Amino acid sequence: MRKLASRGGVLGRRSLLRKTAWAALYGVGAPALHLLSAPANAAANWRGLVGCIKPTVNNSSLVEMIKLLPPGIGVVPVFLNLTEGSREEMRNSYANYEKNIAYLASLHCDTISIEGAPPFMILGPDGESKLIGGWTQQYKTDMFTSSQNQVNVLRAMKIKKILGVTPFGADLNKSYANYFEACGIGVVAMEGIDVAFRAIQDVPSEIIYSFIKKKFLEHAAVDAIYILGSPLDALGIVATLETRSGRSSRATDRGACLGNSAPPACPATN
Repeated sequence: MRKLASRGGVLGRRSLLRKTAWAALYGVGAPALHLLSAPANAAANWRGLVGCIKPTVNNSSLVEMIKLLPPGIGVVPVFLNLTEGSREEMRNSYANYEKNIAYLASLHCDTISIEGAPPFMILGPDGESKLIGGWTQQYKTDMFTSSQNQVNVLRAMKIKKILGVTPFGADLNKSYANYFEACGIGVVAMEGIDVAFRAIQDVPSEIIYSFIKKKFLEHAAVDAIYILGSPLDALGIVATLETRSGRSSRATDRGACLGNSAPPACPATN
């Protein structure tokens, strides 16, 4: 039986992420999950089993991600149900993350996608790497965060300078910008749409498009537009954004990344 990298099989995690690094890895898709959450030895999971930790249950990006996966990969999602989106809530979320990591590891998942970039971005890349490394060693399961994956995507696309758009306020946005800067990716601005955390998924795509367009015109000298926040209904406007901005586009774990050149295969080394 072929497994992912942690089982020494043909379809390693790097190969999996080359196919899925552009997917938005947040949300819920109950109707399809009974087909994709079977035990690892089921025929539907012959390539392996992916554990997926979601911070909220109020968007559909899990369904979008599953659509992009090659056949034979099963997905087991779990949810944290973050409700505030505050720095304090994020700092208090790690024990809950670990509890779910332990559960997914007990199911013998081949790799675990730890989603919710902001809680790990506020740690900085070094703090994030130390935490994830400790969990990887303790639970003997390969795992990575959305923010680590996003950095890999931007590096693979040779992006040097980004304009960030998020549904968070100035304080958290500063931490997100610092995270990318510490990873060697310049940030000309990290702009926040004024919206309550519980209402992010309700922001019309037209409003998101108008906000991004305005900010891009203010900061056009960038290599890419980075959109953080999978509850934002942004994937449907990427094609229009790339046409109007003159940038090509790919989706990252939590949104859209518009670059000015087509990317090579994502190495996803973390």
